[in-house]
Amino acid sequence: MPLIPDEFRPLTSPGVATAEGYVVLDGPGGVAITMTPDAAARTGHSLIMAAVIAEQFRAERRLPE
Repeated sequence: MPLIPDEFRPLTSPGVATAEGYVVLDGPGGVAITMTPDAAARTGHSLIMAAVIAEQFRAERRLPE
């Protein structure tokens, strides 16, 4: 399997969301974004759907974690 440079490796640490009138998502590597509650809910739904598809893809191809 080819080696992937660190800057291109998928992150394994989850982000942490807090509510302060807006939703603030603090992600790995110092990434932070502020969203409206509606945008945060739609983003969360989109992330969950994409995670399900990615897990199915990885299982079908027997990719490592």
